[in-house]
Amino acid sequence: MGRNAALPAGFERFRATGETTPDDTGCGVLHVDMDAFFAAVELRSRPELADRPVIVAGAGPRSVVLSANYPARRYGVRSAMPVGAARRLCPQAVWIPPSRGAYSEVSHGVMAIFRELTPLVEPLSLDEAFLDVSGALRRLGTTPAGIGVLIRERVAAEHGITCSVGVARAKFVAKLASGMAKPDGMLVVPAAQTLAFLHPLPVSALWGVGRKTEENLRRHGLDTIADVAKAPLDRLRRSLGSALGEHLHALANGRDDRAVVPESEEKSIGAEHTFDTDQHDSALLNRELLRLSERVAATLRAKGVRGRTVSIKVRFADFTTITRARTLLAATDVAREIHATAVALLAEASSGAAVRLIGVRVEGLAAEGAGEQLSFEAPAPRWREAEIAADVARSKFGAGAIRPASLLSPEEG
Repeated sequence: MGRNAALPAGFERFRATGETTPDDTGCGVLHVDMDAFFAAVELRSRPELADRPVIVAGAGPRSVVLSANYPARRYGVRSAMPVGAARRLCPQAVWIPPSRGAYSEVSHGVMAIFRELTPLVEPLSLDEAFLDVSGALRRLGTTPAGIGVLIRERVAAEHGITCSVGVARAKFVAKLASGMAKPDGMLVVPAAQTLAFLHPLPVSALWGVGRKTEENLRRHGLDTIADVAKAPLDRLRRSLGSALGEHLHALANGRDDRAVVPESEEKSIGAEHTFDTDQHDSALLNRELLRLSERVAATLRAKGVRGRTVSIKVRFADFTTITRARTLLAATDVAREIHATAVALLAEASSGAAVRLIGVRVEGLAAEGAGEQLSFEAPAPRWREAEIAADVARSKFGAGAIRPASLLSPEEG
C-alpha cells in the first residue's frame, strides 16, 4: 500500500466475521496478506508477548529486521530496517531469532487453504497472494467477501495467525484494500465505487510509484490519484516516459486487466550471504561460495530442475556491486560444478578489495533431463550421485548431517 494512505470516506474495515459487507458483485479478486507474518508465527508459542513490542531478527551486526509486531511498529520499527536503528527506536523490544523452517511450513499450509477454494492462486511471497475466486462462487455457494471471511477464519483456526483481506474487481485495488484493512480485517471495494475509493488517495498509493516518481508527480502538481486520472495522457508520457505514464494513467482510472496467474515459472535460483565484517581472505570467500553452491544445488535438485548459467554477485565494502556469469556446456544441479565456476568467476573479478556480500545464482533453468547434451568424454566422478545421497541423509538426520570437509569448523574437524 502507498505510504500513509488513509481509508477514504464512505469505506470501512470489517473485523468481526459476521458483519454485513457491501455489495461485492463483480469483485472476483482477493488479496490476502498475513499480519506481521514472521513475528506472528513466533508469537504462537509465546502468547504472553502478544502485547509487547516484538522484533524478529538475526544476531549479526549487519542483520536487518525480518518482522516486527504491531506494538513495535508503533515505535517506527519496520521490516528490512537495520537492527541498530530498530534498537534505538524501541530499546524495550523483545528480540527473537528467526526459526528456520517454521515460516515456510506455515506458508505452505496457508497456500493450501487458498488452493482448496480456487486453483487461481498467485503467491507474491511467503505471506501474501492474489486469488481469483470468480469461478468458485457457485461451487462454494457464497460471495467473494464470503470467501474472504472463510479464509480469515481458517487461517486463524488452523495456523494461529491472522490475515487481512482486500476484495475488489482488480488486483492493485485489492492489494490496496488489504493494506488498509490491517491488522486482522477485511475491506471490500464495490466495483461501482472503485474510483471513489482510489481518487482521494495520494499518488504514492499507485502500484509502481516509488520515491522518485512520487517527487516527479508532485513537482507537476499531481498529488492525488484523482490528479493523475484527470491529467492529459500526453503530459504524463512527457514527464514520466510513455510506458510508466500510460500505466499510471490506466491505474488511476481504475483499469487493471492483469489476470491472477497461478504459476510463475522460476527463472533462477540463488543464495547470498552478508559477512559480519568485510573479508579479504580468498580462502574464506571460496569456502562461502562452496556453502552457497551446496544450498543452490540442493534447491535445484529438490525442484527437479537444472541450470546452464552460473553467476556470482559481489558487493564490496564501499557498496559497489558487480555480477559475473558463465554459461556451461550442459545444464547442472551439482554443487561441485557450480562451485568451480563460481570460484573461477570470483578470481577473474577480484580486485583485492574487501568483500561485504557474496552470492551464487544458477539461471537458464529447465526440467531435469530436458535437452541433455550427450558427452563422448570419459565418465567423470559420480559427484551428483554422492550429493543426492547427502540430500537423503540430510532429510533424515538434519541439515548438518553431511557437509563438505572444508566447511567443518576446527572443532568439528
